[in-house]
Amino acid sequence: MNTPLLEVQDLRVLLPTAHGPVAALRGVSFVMARGEKLGLIGESGCGKSLTALAIMGLLPEGAQVQGSIRLLGQELVGLADDTMARLRGDRVAMVFQEPMTALNPLHTIGHQVAEPLRLHRGLDRRAARAEALRLLECVQLPNAAQRLDAHPHQLSGGQRQRVMIAMALACGPELLIADEPTTALDASLQHEVLMLIDELVRGSGMGLLLISHDLGVMARHVQRVMVMYAGTVVEDGPAAALFARRAHPYTRGLYAARPRLGAGRGALLPTIPGRVPALADIGTGCAFAERCALAIAACRQAPPPPVTVGPAHHARCIRTGEALP
Repeated sequence: MNTPLLEVQDLRVLLPTAHGPVAALRGVSFVMARGEKLGLIGESGCGKSLTALAIMGLLPEGAQVQGSIRLLGQELVGLADDTMARLRGDRVAMVFQEPMTALNPLHTIGHQVAEPLRLHRGLDRRAARAEALRLLECVQLPNAAQRLDAHPHQLSGGQRQRVMIAMALACGPELLIADEPTTALDASLQHEVLMLIDELVRGSGMGLLLISHDLGVMARHVQRVMVMYAGTVVEDGPAAALFARRAHPYTRGLYAARPRLGAGRGALLPTIPGRVPALADIGTGCAFAERCALAIAACRQAPPPPVTVGPAHHARCIRTGEALP
């Protein structure tokens, strides 16, 4: 039996606060196969980026991690910092949401793309620079040879994101994490960057963990979707099945709130009432109960178990049957 690319089991992350540690991730579990494209979706503050940072070993200082994260069978939780540093950028890499803050303003583009090649592949300066140029051409950076000696502030947002992708792909990682990679880009550039990631992932066979709040992006670019709310996965399944059935009330709320062509001028989008609760305010029951029109007393008493609603499709809602369209 082939070893899964990534196995996350009962992942819990506690963050320090003035009132003591609070749970930011609460029992996140999933498995990714080699070459699979998996999407994480949810509102800001639901734990998507924190899940990615936990996998990368880049959690805030003082964070406590419980559970298991295994990359091709190797346990990452509790791994020594120097060992994790050898994996990061080599076997697992990340494209961050805002490249202007992720790139070093003091170093040239060529230096930053070449750095992982020198650290992980042992290339000398000349060879690393040549490979950096090839990578920048691969991600379709205009005038790549002239851009090698440019600094991040001299590039547009779309160009900086292409540089970030080149850096992430430099060492041919088994897993690429893309955290809202098109948030700062206009619509046409969003499409170009996402299609570029698709093409590069498909050509290399690496796994892709794509984080977004855009349901349209998920429907077009991943095979499987996990919907996160308040630090836990409330629904997961094949992308087509999940969007067709939308078993959890939260998923239905996100779907209803999406922008649609043909809406009249000035028409208001439906919204989910309330907001994602603060970490310290999450109760013992379903975290979505306070915003859910279907909530009953039992919803607030204990965390809902996963309910199977279709092949490989699950939702954590005790009223799943009534939530279905």
